[in-house]
Amino acid sequence: MNNKKQYIMAIDHGTTSTRAILFDHDCRIAGIAQKEGGVDYPHPGWVEQDAVSIWLDTLAVMAGVLNKAGIDPDQVAAIGISNQRETSVLWDKKTGLPIYKAIVWQSRQTADICDEWKKQGLEDMVREKTGLRIDPYFSASKIAWMLEHVPGAREKAENGELMFGTMDSWIVWKLTGQERHITDATNASRTLLCDIENLKWDDELLKAFNIPRSILPDIVPTSSNYGTTAPYHFFGTRVPICSMVGDQQAALFGQLCVEKGMAKNTYGTGGFLLMNTGNDIVRSQNGLLSTIAWQIGDKVTYALEGSIFVSGSVMKWMRDELELFENVGETAKMAERAQTTAGVYIIPAFVGLGAPYWDDRAKAAIVGLSLGTNHDQLVRAALESMAYQAKDVLDAMERDSGVKITRLKVDGGAAANDFLLQFQSDLCQIPVERFQVNELTALGAAFLAGLAIGFWSEDDLNIEVERTFQAQCDEAEMEARFENWHRAVDTCKAFKPLDI
Repeated sequence: MNNKKQYIMAIDHGTTSTRAILFDHDCRIAGIAQKEGGVDYPHPGWVEQDAVSIWLDTLAVMAGVLNKAGIDPDQVAAIGISNQRETSVLWDKKTGLPIYKAIVWQSRQTADICDEWKKQGLEDMVREKTGLRIDPYFSASKIAWMLEHVPGAREKAENGELMFGTMDSWIVWKLTGQERHITDATNASRTLLCDIENLKWDDELLKAFNIPRSILPDIVPTSSNYGTTAPYHFFGTRVPICSMVGDQQAALFGQLCVEKGMAKNTYGTGGFLLMNTGNDIVRSQNGLLSTIAWQIGDKVTYALEGSIFVSGSVMKWMRDELELFENVGETAKMAERAQTTAGVYIIPAFVGLGAPYWDDRAKAAIVGLSLGTNHDQLVRAALESMAYQAKDVLDAMERDSGVKITRLKVDGGAAANDFLLQFQSDLCQIPVERFQVNELTALGAAFLAGLAIGFWSEDDLNIEVERTFQAQCDEAEMEARFENWHRAVDTCKAFKPLDI
């Protein structure tokens, strides 16, 4: 019997990095290892990654976190995986190698395919079955694109020689020594191929999109024992893999939004607001998505979601391309120093607009510039854009659900920015809670894995609030600013560049 202290390892695949984090029984972080990942932009609007590199980064961070924490492999009680959703990879069943780069959730290279599906009148069926809408964001059009554009892919798929997966499926297939080709209910619900009421791949959708069922993984619960790592991938030890969960659902669970009506926002590369709707599928009339929050045993919990394509990545663009600052840690002080944006609004529609607008042709814009506009004002406008987009979604959630959101829980890299969270509280006129542990996506995956093996009971799960931001600005003033934001968005949507 192993009497050493035990830990849960969470593997967290973000868009720009892969991390491994160890949590002890008190829900505290015992170690973190991270590797930045490359993102390719081969054409305007295209976003791709190397799936093999992501796999190698996974191995590296698993080894790295054990080494940093001084923990033996046999002290890992279970592994949980959270992953960037919708990002799609097709690989050869025999060689185990991808046939093309992984197409990232942000990529708009499949817009023409989606336009064609809309022309065929498939939108209503898609919404009814999947809770989603036809958009390049989701996996189905990415699969269709690869089958159409990669030589020989269609024939191989029809012959059962290809496998499809989002990052969870790809990594579990590799970790188990190519034994398990599975995905969990949360990730399946983001493909545009799954009927979220019965949790099955839908034959009518597969036929409409011309996607062979044989390439798809089996759908499994979010929290369950799926099998173990192959010993040669985990230092001679077999470790149970016990959760697979889309990153935003992981954050919802990590923030313990386990009761109907609870909501959270993750300020990551994109912005993602989810509200727990319990066992009810709430059909949005306001540009939101109905999705699966998690499946534990036979019980399925649903959520309303607003997906913002560009949130924190606008700050990366400002740093790397405009060179307005060297470290994002500087931006809160810059925004405070500016005092106002002097009427400047940034609409970060670099890959179109997500919820609640769903305009994949919209272009990013900066409006309200004057000769006096300075660095600090631009940075403030970028931070404010993250909050404006979040309020757009929160308002839509309240209209759809009939529930007044009285408190917002937040996580993600930009949640460390005090200016942003204070502005978010002022704009929405509700308290905004930030937690002691900011790695709540990883913690959610760890919680779900730990529950599957009895490492934790539901009563053991806890997180501590680090700070609550309370509204300090006049509501009428913030409403006026928000109305101006909508005018700026309309300007952005009206602009149609010439293809020359």
